[in-house]
Amino acid sequence: MTRAPAGRVVLAAAAVVLLALTLRLAVASLSPLLTVIERDFAVPAAIVGLIGMAPPVAFAVSGMVTPAIERRLGLERTVLIAAILGAAMLALRAAAVDAGSLLAATAGIFAAVGVANVLLPTVVKKYFPARIGLMTTVYSTTMAVATFVPPLVAVPLSDAIGWRGSFTTWAGVAVAAVVPWLLLSLRARASRADVVEEPRASVLSRVVRVPQTWALVATFAVNSSVAYSMFAWMPLLLIDVAGVDAAEAGGLLAIFSFMGLPVSLVVPVLVARLGRTTPFYVIAVVGGLAGIGGLLVAPAAATVLWVVLIGIPPLLFPLALTLFGLRTRSHETTVALSGFVQSVGYGLAALMPLTLGLTRELTGGWTAGLVILGVVICAAAPAAVVMARRESIEDAWERRTGRVW
Repeated sequence: MTRAPAGRVVLAAAAVVLLALTLRLAVASLSPLLTVIERDFAVPAAIVGLIGMAPPVAFAVSGMVTPAIERRLGLERTVLIAAILGAAMLALRAAAVDAGSLLAATAGIFAAVGVANVLLPTVVKKYFPARIGLMTTVYSTTMAVATFVPPLVAVPLSDAIGWRGSFTTWAGVAVAAVVPWLLLSLRARASRADVVEEPRASVLSRVVRVPQTWALVATFAVNSSVAYSMFAWMPLLLIDVAGVDAAEAGGLLAIFSFMGLPVSLVVPVLVARLGRTTPFYVIAVVGGLAGIGGLLVAPAAATVLWVVLIGIPPLLFPLALTLFGLRTRSHETTVALSGFVQSVGYGLAALMPLTLGLTRELTGGWTAGLVILGVVICAAAPAAVVMARRESIEDAWERRTGRVW
């Protein structure tokens, strides 16, 4: 892989950071303002439920279609289109006139975010091949910060300039993210650097036959199941089982969200430097099971501790993002692997928030749902065994089949 010019690398770094900021601002800036929005028009519970399920569903669909789009348009242009679509949908969300238009704009945002989610690991591999761990740290940390900041400032911002003004502010950040991607796309187009070899039709069929791929699917599904289940249900769960009030429950959710920051800072760099993944899986599984056990046995005794422990399994997110780049040899394989893993992983994760809600309705409590979530977390254990083998997807396929990739 040739070294990119320094100017293009700096531009790529700015593009990655601004896009990563946009990805999570788009996701985290809506739910705190739903009660404020309802002063202008009704947002039925069914719509709220659909909005809650929209991220993993949209990300799963995006994971399926993104590799094909990227092959046709090129890497930089595909990300540019996603950035433009995200900015436009954020602006439309600020102009929503009813629950339907709010849902439609939000679905459009998540579709754009899903495309960018799939391609960011490939961007890092292309522009920073010797610094995959460092750049994954940079953008995953940016995403973590952008996850817990909007809930803290969205309501005060809305009080000052209205909920439409609050959404417009985030749309402005998204517009800023478009600029470096436009420049990067033009540079790549001029140098034909966005053109890759015509991918072989067999790449995805080979990727899905490698155990490491399915281990990464389990990794992504566990992370996303915990994250989206807690984002959807943690406040109500804590109110019911720990006896906290609504304000305290919201603060505990912020603590859960904040846990993504320290792990995003250290996990990618450590994985890239040490090459070992097993310790991270062990910490994620043990921490998550301890948190769930605490909520089942003594929820009010150390509620903050249980929340912190449940916030540990999402360390699997930056771990997976890093491995997309470290465990592939080519651009082509990175896109195929990222798209497939995120598609299937998010699709599976979309079932967990629904499962928690259904079990609560059927049983009148949270015990069954928490036990199921604990079983899901245990799925990371066999994934750890598979990923302990330090080889690329291509090498694994060649070893299993005896043929050249």
